[in-house]
Amino acid sequence: MPDEAAEVQVRPGAERDLAALTDIYNHYVRETPLTFDTRVFTPQERRPWLLSHPEDGPHRLMVATSEGSQGIPAVLGYATSSPFRPKPAYATSVEVSVYLAPGAGGRGTGTLLYDALFKALADEDLHRAYAGIAQPNEASVRLHGRFGFRHMGTYREVGRKFGCYWDVAWYEKEL
Repeated sequence: MPDEAAEVQVRPGAERDLAALTDIYNHYVRETPLTFDTRVFTPQERRPWLLSHPEDGPHRLMVATSEGSQGIPAVLGYATSSPFRPKPAYATSVEVSVYLAPGAGGRGTGTLLYDALFKALADEDLHRAYAGIAQPNEASVRLHGRFGFRHMGTYREVGRKFGCYWDVAWYEKEL
């Protein structure tokens, strides 16, 4: 039996992915504390986010797909590199993240996404990547560890969602 991860294709995100990417993100908004957004988005509201991740430059969007029903590709997840902070001196730092569709975890898709993202960023003028991981999230901690991220510290009870306070652990990787 072939490896499921081998059937996954990773490519730059495109306008045609917007509805699926919005659905994936909204799952995390509604169901988990892993993003601190508290209201769902429409695809039109997420369009500026999509457009802020072109196919070149330091701010990328990589999308994982596999053949779905009737040969139509299904979006399994995505990885991004985004501005770390808006001030100019932060331009050589990015914040990275991965979001997988419900049921798409545990098959190596996050690894494929980060592998493609970091290869795409290899020739960019970047110095560091940062990831903020709401706790607890062992799967994300393991994924970032596989890519050489080191724990730098934890903001305790920094966000409130679902009536609880959540910690965010910060990780750093040299690029």
